[in-house]
Amino acid sequence: MDMATTSETNTQHTHAEFRIKASKRNLALAFLLIVSFMGAEIVGGILSGSLALLADAAHMATDAGAILLALIAINIAQRSATSSHTYGYKRLEILAALVNVLALWVIVGGILFEAWNRFQDISDVDGRLMLIIGVIGLFVNIGAAWILRHSAEKSLNVEGAFQHVLADLLGSIGVVVSGCLIWAFDWNFADPIISVIIAILIIHASWGLFSKVVHVLLEGVPKHINIKELCSKIEAISGVHSLHDVHVWTLTLGNEAFTCHVLLDPSFAGERDTILHEIRTLLRTTYDIEHITVQIERTMDECPESSASASFLQPNEVLPS
Repeated sequence: MDMATTSETNTQHTHAEFRIKASKRNLALAFLLIVSFMGAEIVGGILSGSLALLADAAHMATDAGAILLALIAINIAQRSATSSHTYGYKRLEILAALVNVLALWVIVGGILFEAWNRFQDISDVDGRLMLIIGVIGLFVNIGAAWILRHSAEKSLNVEGAFQHVLADLLGSIGVVVSGCLIWAFDWNFADPIISVIIAILIIHASWGLFSKVVHVLLEGVPKHINIKELCSKIEAISGVHSLHDVHVWTLTLGNEAFTCHVLLDPSFAGERDTILHEIRTLLRTTYDIEHITVQIERTMDECPESSASASFLQPNEVLPS
């Protein structure tokens, strides 16, 4: 490995370490902010008799749990690779995100069930108390969301916790709206109606994260990578005839892996290491892929039949202009 490649790799590792530290710090701050207000919201929900406020309080409790889970997942994911886990524990962050999404949907089920019961027997709600606590909760959730917003863009694990906070933010808005309607017009039925609307919004907001998690777990091609374009660029390298057995997948967000077999042009008289260096440089600089495994072959006889037949590309296939 030359000095330029070593320097580039060290820079990427430094950026990754900075991202992890920032994520842990932001998660801890959001956790403290939410826990500090959670108890007051639960007491306020009981005293006011508001389902929307109790639902928001319960969700705030799960926010704390989701953030704690995300913190634990980040710490475990930093452990070194072992003989039984050769990639380490990075994928644990994806599993934590999945758990957070499923927990959100369980909460939605509980809100809808209780809302149905409330529709059968509309009870009186203290709109004024509900509104006061709802406004405070709204600012708490805005603060937590603001803290987590940047880290959520770089980690599905943090995004899972962020989705909990966003859903709770929607809940706080619902509490404020319900409190205003009940206090001003004595519309007690607004409480379960707003709760149902919040539940639907939570499902809608969390579906995107669920889709991302499933895509990663199924080892799908990262969304930001056009695999045919990538293969065309490799085939454009002097000495490369074609590719087969190409795979690109995500270990965890921002950490992709690539493997392929490269068949050299019969007329190529250079060194294999030259081709390998160009491929690695292309993948690292253009696609930010760090985990790279390339097998270079001069004839198809060097390639196992199973991998040779696993190609989805034709030799020298190019993208349409």
